[in-house]
Amino acid sequence: MPSADAAQRHSPSRPLSQRGRVIRRYGAPLHFEDCKRMIATAIERKDLERQIALVLTTAVDPAKGLFGPNSITWRVNREAVLFLAAGRALLLQLAHPWIAEAIADHSRTMLDPLGRFHRTFSIMFSIIFGTLDQALAAARKLHERHAQITGTMGEGAGPFAKGSSYLANELNALQWVSATLTETSVVAYELVLPTLSEGERQRYYSESKSIAALFGLPPAFLPNDWKAFMSYNEEMWRSDVLTVTPTARAIADGVLWQGGRWPRIPKWYRAVTALLLPPLLREGFRLSYGSAEQKSAEDTLKWFRRMHGVLPGSIRFVGPYHEAVERLLGRPRPRLRTQMLNRLWIGRSALD
Repeated sequence: MPSADAAQRHSPSRPLSQRGRVIRRYGAPLHFEDCKRMIATAIERKDLERQIALVLTTAVDPAKGLFGPNSITWRVNREAVLFLAAGRALLLQLAHPWIAEAIADHSRTMLDPLGRFHRTFSIMFSIIFGTLDQALAAARKLHERHAQITGTMGEGAGPFAKGSSYLANELNALQWVSATLTETSVVAYELVLPTLSEGERQRYYSESKSIAALFGLPPAFLPNDWKAFMSYNEEMWRSDVLTVTPTARAIADGVLWQGGRWPRIPKWYRAVTALLLPPLLREGFRLSYGSAEQKSAEDTLKWFRRMHGVLPGSIRFVGPYHEAVERLLGRPRPRLRTQMLNRLWIGRSALD
């Protein structure tokens, strides 16, 4: 958790808007008590650029981007099995009432869930596997997209009153989104591959702060280490900041579970998602996890572990990782096989 000295380095300015809640520019780090007082902190473009400037001071090779082939971030996120926990990450985010309301009001997710999948992975893979220019462009694009997403809560939920304002470019909300992606990646990796050591988890979390910076999150706002980071996640799981609303359930049902869409989500994926969710949120989303679901999830994971050991890297690893490796070998464009994998993961043949 950030220190009092770190908090004092960011002086709050006048409210940006006031409608059932106060929205401030960069202020002191805000967590559960601030949510209950309906206080939020807006991230503006200048704030993002400040974090980008800090990231640039540590960038060594623009072609390698933020991380490079020796990073644990590449090692973890290249694995295609991370898709096993994508549903978990989505539901953890939807459990935040602001995020569910914003998706319902502003997103085409219900009409185009595959497009949502491609857009999300395109942004994240550009940040992780792209060149430095591609990573920074993705961060700015995401910020601009989020800047258009504001509104009011149609119904009260948890600490968020009916009629109170929400915005996507907000410090606490983006910290939660960033945390779900970081923590879920480790969960997914360890479902199939050997468990990371404490040192590797700490290294992964340290590297993830560069991704958080491209969300506009200042380092002083983030937990110091992996242990503190997990304490933050566990506190969020228990808090009423995460309140599964009818809107969140409707989005989850429409995107993940209802039939009639392509690709159709198999029942075993629902069982794995139920296994991975914290129990309170599993109940909130009304996911069954009885003996039949437990067996389905366990059998699924056994199969993936067995198959992972015999699959070649050309299949095990995601397309953007192959593109990054080929780029560092001097190829100006991804190979045809990589282009096909990219279309599967990001909906087009190459990273932007």
